[in-house]
Amino acid sequence: MTISVPRKAFVARSEADEAFLQGVCRIADEVAAKHVGDVDMHARFPKESIDALKDVKALSAFVPMALDGGGVSFAAIAEACFELGKRCGATAMIFAMHQIQVVTLVRHAAKQPFFEEHLRRVAAEQRLIASVTSEVGTGGDMGSSVAALTPAEGGHTFTKQAPTVSYGAYADDLLTTLRRDPKAKGGDQVAVLSRADQHRLDPQGTWDPFGMRGTCSPGYIVSATVPAEQVVEQPFAAIAPQSMVPVSHILWSHLWLGIATDAFDRSRAFVRAAAKRTPGMTPPAATKLSHVMGDLQLLRGEVKAGLADYLEHFDDPAWLMTMGAALRFNNLKIATSDQVSKICQRAMGVSGIVGFKNDTPFAVGRHLRDSMSACLMIANDRIHSTNAGLLLIAKEV
Repeated sequence: MTISVPRKAFVARSEADEAFLQGVCRIADEVAAKHVGDVDMHARFPKESIDALKDVKALSAFVPMALDGGGVSFAAIAEACFELGKRCGATAMIFAMHQIQVVTLVRHAAKQPFFEEHLRRVAAEQRLIASVTSEVGTGGDMGSSVAALTPAEGGHTFTKQAPTVSYGAYADDLLTTLRRDPKAKGGDQVAVLSRADQHRLDPQGTWDPFGMRGTCSPGYIVSATVPAEQVVEQPFAAIAPQSMVPVSHILWSHLWLGIATDAFDRSRAFVRAAAKRTPGMTPPAATKLSHVMGDLQLLRGEVKAGLADYLEHFDDPAWLMTMGAALRFNNLKIATSDQVSKICQRAMGVSGIVGFKNDTPFAVGRHLRDSMSACLMIANDRIHSTNAGLLLIAKEV
């Protein structure tokens, strides 16, 4: 089902942003929405949507024009995640996670000759990039690694046991976090890019999850041998707070807002259909719908504010490295991931059994299941634990 909703820009758009978002919106409505049921049912990679995004050069949208990319704004990338999220959460998540890697490389590695050329290849070939940041033995702490980059003949080698690697089997490249060398401490990390012809993925388990089924995120033992030039020179300890963490939370929150918005639209369509059957009377479910609208407005406000705060400090690495910034974007993630599932659940309460059933135009079961993954993506309990420590010493709160 496709529901027509007004599209309003989160921030002012350039001509490049407009053209990019027109293409993404078309793909969301005509491709992602068409295949979302099958993607969800069979827990399969949303190939049709990703191929369509490649056709409009969306995978290189954030790459600067000087490197043959689209040169669109970060705000436009965020809005694209929102639009895709309204139609297919898995497609939106894959797109968001790819863009997290692109933003990271553009902001922290583009001055290295290898990565400058590789970003050109991303633009020319529409290469899909996945990340390998989670690791068995770290307790979910992205800022610590067990596996290390080990010197080898002609470059470096590594082996990392990752509990999840989203769409790893379909990616052209992986960006993996590792200890700098075998003697380095867990927090002394680097990011390493490997192409599909340079790494090996040994599956660890299967993929039959509750929600976000199309992200295809089983665990793997990832091993690779790469030249030294494929190691990002800037320490990951700087990359994470300046780019990877806030960008992840902002793009994820936008796609969660998309999921919640479509759930609300479906429950509103149900109420309007009921109103047509009883002219002159307000359906009882309309009161419940009003509560959902209030929750959605709060979520929309938090998402917009988070984006605005990041854009304000986009070129201010000193601020992004502060404890105040860490708390700001940690709280964005916690608030939005909590709120999205509540909205989807309340939307189901508006339409009742017809929202619960999968074969009605008002179904929100997939939305609810996809939203439940939000609190697990960098577990909220871990973020609260981090915040608790920061609050004891942070002054800029």
